[in-house]
Amino acid sequence: MDQKPTHNTQSMQNANETGIYKLLVVGIVVSILGVYLRFAFDSITLSIVSWVILFIGAFLCCKAVFKILGA
Repeated sequence: MDQKPTHNTQSMQNANETGIYKLLVVGIVVSILGVYLRFAFDSITLSIVSWVILFIGAFLCCKAVFKILGA
């Protein structure tokens, strides 16, 4: 009665794709750049641009996470 769990489900195969993790790393790097620019200089224009960069990075990370979840 010892049943070993199988990890061949569709969600596990989706979670093991390398493209998802590349997207996640790119999103993290873009977010870090946005945070750095947010606090590096004091300019209204640069502040707005850094917020946009930060939200783009966060969007990429969320997109990668939802791909892992299969949603």
